[in-house]
Amino acid sequence: MASRKEQKEQLRREREEREATARAAARRKRLVGYAAGAAVVILALAVAGFVLLSGDDDEGGGGTASADVLPDGGEVPAQEVTDLGEAASAASCEQKSSKADSREHISDIGETVEYSSDPPTSGRHFESPEQDGAFEEAPDTKLLVHTLEHGRVIIWFKPTLPEQERANLKALFDEDSYQMVLVPNDTMPYEVAATAWNREPEPNGTGRLLGCDTYSDMVFDALRAFKDEHRSNGPEAIP
Repeated sequence: MASRKEQKEQLRREREEREATARAAARRKRLVGYAAGAAVVILALAVAGFVLLSGDDDEGGGGTASADVLPDGGEVPAQEVTDLGEAASAASCEQKSSKADSREHISDIGETVEYSSDPPTSGRHFESPEQDGAFEEAPDTKLLVHTLEHGRVIIWFKPTLPEQERANLKALFDEDSYQMVLVPNDTMPYEVAATAWNREPEPNGTGRLLGCDTYSDMVFDALRAFKDEHRSNGPEAIP
C-alpha cells in the first residue's frame, strides 16, 4: 500500500496535469479569437500605414499608449515608507476589503462572470490560473482571479499612462517579480491598483484592493507595502 506521502505526491501530479490541460485549452480558445480578429488587425495596420505615409505631423493624442506597452528603461525610487497604511495615505490611494463569496472553479473560459470590483479581488474563476509575469495584453480576468487565489499580487495600470510611467512600473515588477503579475486595465477607475486574495476567514477568504487615482512616485511605496502585506497569503497556497 502506498504511503500517505506517496499518495499526496500522486495527487499533486494529477492536479498539475489537470491544470496544464486546462491552460492549454484556454490558450487554444484565445488563439481562435485572435484568428477571428486578424482581418480587423490587418485593416487597422493598413490604415495606420496610410496615415504615416500621408505625412501627418500632428503630435496630439498624448494619452494613448505606445506600441510597447511595458518598455524598458524605467526607474524606481528607493523605498522610504514600509507601513501599508502610511504609504497608501501618502500616495492618496484607497484600501478596500470585501469578503469573498465564492471560490468556485468554472470549466468554460467563455462563461461571463460578474465581479464586484474593477479590478477584481476574488470570486468565481476559471479552473486554471494564469502564470506569473508582466503582460502587455491582459489575460482573461477569470484566469487572473485564480492567480489571486494562489497567493499572487496583481498590479494593474492604465495603458494610457505616459510611456515613462509604464516603464517605471515595469522596473518595479523586475525589482521583485516573485508571485507577481503586472497587467494593463483600461476599464478600472484608477491609474494604478493592486489586488490580492487573503485566506481568512475560511473557507472563502477576503479580497484586498489598493486603488490609486493618480500615479506618483509615492505610489511605489504603497505597492511595495501592499505586496509585502498580502503576497503568499491566498486561500489556495501554491508556490
